[in-house]
Amino acid sequence: MNEKDASPPSEQENLTEKIRRLQREVKILKRQLSNVEKVPSGGVGVALLIPGIIALVFSILKESQILAFIGLSLTFWGALFFFIRPIRYVKASLLDSTATSTYLTIDRIMRDMKFEGKSYYIPPYPKDVYLPEHLKGLKEMTVFVSANTHSRIPSIEELAEGRFLLKNPNGVCLSPPGLGILEQIEARLGTDISKIDLETLTQTLPTILTSNLHLAKEVEMEVEENSIYVKIMDPVYRNLYWGEEMPRSLYSIGCPLVSAIACAIAKAMGKITTIQDYSVLPDDQTLEVRYSFVEA
Repeated sequence: MNEKDASPPSEQENLTEKIRRLQREVKILKRQLSNVEKVPSGGVGVALLIPGIIALVFSILKESQILAFIGLSLTFWGALFFFIRPIRYVKASLLDSTATSTYLTIDRIMRDMKFEGKSYYIPPYPKDVYLPEHLKGLKEMTVFVSANTHSRIPSIEELAEGRFLLKNPNGVCLSPPGLGILEQIEARLGTDISKIDLETLTQTLPTILTSNLHLAKEVEMEVEENSIYVKIMDPVYRNLYWGEEMPRSLYSIGCPLVSAIACAIAKAMGKITTIQDYSVLPDDQTLEVRYSFVEA
C-alpha cells in the first residue's frame, strides 16, 4: 500500500461522517420518545382512580380508617397519573440538547465551506408512485443548502443519487431536522400529506402540532400570495433560540418544528419551499416564519 492510499481522512470527510452519525442519533432518540409517548398514563390513572373511589365508598360504609387511607392514596396517585403528562418536558430537555449538536455541526460545515446560500425543501415523489431503481432516492424528503444565493436547484438526476455533497450546483443535501415530526403528523392524519390540499393542511396542522404533539402552545397559519405566514407561540424548541449559543443554521433550515412545517407545506403543494423570513420575538417567546415557493 503506498503512502497516498494510507493518508488520513480529510476534515471535510470527518465532518460529513459526524453529521451523519448525529442524524442517526436523532432518529434513534425520536423513536425512543415515540415509545414514551405511547405509554398509557391516562389508562394507569383510571386504573388507580376506580379502586380508590371504591375503597373510599366502602370506608364510609364500614367506617374503616384503613380503607379511607388506601382510597385516598389510590385516588391521589390516579389523579396524578391522569393529569400529569411529562411528554413536553422530555421533548424540551432531550431533543433540544441533541438538536443543538446537529445544528452546531451544520454551522461548522457551512462556515468551513463558506456557504452563504439558502435552504430549499424539495418535496419527494408520493410513496405509491412507481419509480425505477435508480430514482428511488426521489421518494425521500431533502433540504438542499446552497453555497450562495445564486446557486440553482439540483436536477432530478442529482437528487436521485442521494449524495451529501454536490459540486454542481455547489451545496449539501441534508435530511430535514423536522422529518421525524413530519412522520408523526402523517400518522395522525392517517394519510400521506401529498394527498391533501393546502386548505386542509392549514386547517388541520395547527391542531396536530398543539393538541396532539404538544410542540407549541398555539400555531396560526395564513395563506398569502406565493407564500405562507406561520406564527408559533411558545414552541417546545424555544431554548434553541433563547439559549446562550444560538446556531446560525437555525435561520437557514429552521428548528425541527419550523423544518417540519416546511416539509409539510412542500409535500402538500408539491413545490420547492424555502424559509423567506424568520423573526424571533423573545418577550413573548413567539416565532414568525414566512415560507415561499421556488420554481425549479
